[in-house]
Amino acid sequence: MSSQIYINGQFFAEDEAKISVFDHGLLYGDGVFEGIRIYGGNVFLHGEHIDRLYESAKVIRLEIPITKEEMVKAVEETVARNNIDDGYVRLVITRGAGSLGLDIRRTSNPQVIIIAATISLYPEEYYHEGLQLITASTIRNHPQALSPRIKSLNYLNNIMAKIEATDMGCIEALMMNHKGEVSECTGDNIFIIKDKIVKTPPTDAGILEGVTRNAVIKLAREAGYEMQETTLTRHDVYVADECFLTGTAAEVIPVVSIDGRQLGDGKPGPITHELLKLFQELTRSSV
Repeated sequence: MSSQIYINGQFFAEDEAKISVFDHGLLYGDGVFEGIRIYGGNVFLHGEHIDRLYESAKVIRLEIPITKEEMVKAVEETVARNNIDDGYVRLVITRGAGSLGLDIRRTSNPQVIIIAATISLYPEEYYHEGLQLITASTIRNHPQALSPRIKSLNYLNNIMAKIEATDMGCIEALMMNHKGEVSECTGDNIFIIKDKIVKTPPTDAGILEGVTRNAVIKLAREAGYEMQETTLTRHDVYVADECFLTGTAAEVIPVVSIDGRQLGDGKPGPITHELLKLFQELTRSSV
């Protein structure tokens, strides 16, 4: 059966779900989005994702035409209509149709689009065997040019780094910021573990403040680990005992090598396993 796509209060079959070719989301990447997981039919960390969506929209002066409460209900109805038990929601807000120019005053009717589907970002074996990463030559956008805390429709920066990864036979790449510090990966936040201390770059390193990232930081602290949001270099990653990535779609996935350097014993480490287990328990507790 065809998926039911929500667009501005109405549901359409996949082949009938359309927006204008003059929408500035298409023409200029002018809009924001969220990716949200579904576990057992329930939308995971729903409030946190909706809050971030509205914050991103506010920063780019995009007025979402429905309230947060209405958005929550719209997402839940989309999930229910598509009978998704375990899956993923892509929530997109575009600037709306306008003229061939950058002036937002010449646009109207922002589009609220909600897609609910199943997802498998990485093959299952990578969660048991770990990922291999390369460092991309493409750096993260300068935070004074475009704040990485805005989850915008313009992902070309990430895509260029992803191309580098796939060209090298990897499926993810580490990105540095304009100061040469560790930022994040093309679609995930990065954590390392050294001497049982869990570390991750701070928000001012040019990262998206991930909802899953924040959940894992809380889990690590509750489990009794020292948790540091601190500046990291490639050297810190190379000599780490363990490394893992977090993201809504990726969840928690181990990394076992970067730029040809083996991390630890080349296998997912015990603290990574523990945090993955705790995160899985958290997702089940929401069901």
